[in-house]
Amino acid sequence: MTEPTGEIEALSMTNQTVSTQRAIAFSDYGGPEVLRLTDVPVPSPGTGAVRVRVAAAGVNQADWRLRSGQFRRFLRLRFPYVPGSDAAGVVDAVGEGVTDVRPGDRVIAYSPAREGGAYAPYLVVPADRVAVLPDPVPFVAGAALPLAGLTALQALHRRAGLRAGQHVLVHGAGGGVGHLAVQIARALGARVTAAAGARHAEFLRGLGADRVLDRERDDLAAAGPGYDVVLDASGLLGLSAARRLLRPGGVAVTVNPVAGLIHPDALAPLRGGRRLRSVAVRPDRDGLVRLAGWAGSGTVSARVTATWPVGEAAAAHRASETLTATGKLVLVVDPDLAGGRQ
Repeated sequence: MTEPTGEIEALSMTNQTVSTQRAIAFSDYGGPEVLRLTDVPVPSPGTGAVRVRVAAAGVNQADWRLRSGQFRRFLRLRFPYVPGSDAAGVVDAVGEGVTDVRPGDRVIAYSPAREGGAYAPYLVVPADRVAVLPDPVPFVAGAALPLAGLTALQALHRRAGLRAGQHVLVHGAGGGVGHLAVQIARALGARVTAAAGARHAEFLRGLGADRVLDRERDDLAAAGPGYDVVLDASGLLGLSAARRLLRPGGVAVTVNPVAGLIHPDALAPLRGGRRLRSVAVRPDRDGLVRLAGWAGSGTVSARVTATWPVGEAAAAHRASETLTATGKLVLVVDPDLAGGRQ
């Protein structure tokens, strides 16, 4: 185990005697300094699984919340733990029974938080957690899609049942989940009001938001009698505040995982039929395919505002912890591959 140097070695799998890879991992909870370059086994794809040579990995709030121990009461990790739920790269090998992708395919991959693994040269996931990434989409942008994109899509489509013509408020619209939610809501035919810090205003107008509000100064209820859907993409709005923004029969969804533990739906009949829900992202092959297709057509674009070499993951975590980042943050795991040279 050594200190991060700013780069990570991407091992060649042409030598079948290679059995370890150098990944960013932590072996105890703590601050960003617990992240270390660590020798871990190179995973092998079993039946129905795919191994991805990782070009880039997305950075999410869940990564540093897990690292800090915030979820230790609910999610037990196996140490050394390699963070990372988002990856983009090239299929390196497939297990028996895999027919949807083949070695050499450009893909995005999602790995649930319990498993992680994307801060490494090679990641193995079940085949139903990958989707082919269209050629026009760079790996760095692809790596920003899976977790945040699935969270936004599942919140709006599954949990809120958003329909064309409805009015949705995205709170915390400048962040990773929020900026994708603005675009996904528009792709689903909704009218979008985006609420974020004032410095995100031009960014969100550029994404196609119909109206942009300063969430700290503007009246979020000023757009009319109420929103059909409120998505709290920051997890900071609060269920009671979200409820007051809804029209009768409307739905509020929060990304705050703790909210799901209090079963707010039980109170819905007392609130004009308003429903309050939380979203916990789960694997979704159809969702990944949809996101990749939208990315390929330019309908949805993950905006990456900062990248770091994966060996500087601690710096990326510090930036994410400020909760002020615009768009997405990404780690470059394999510079040659991320730059388009395979």
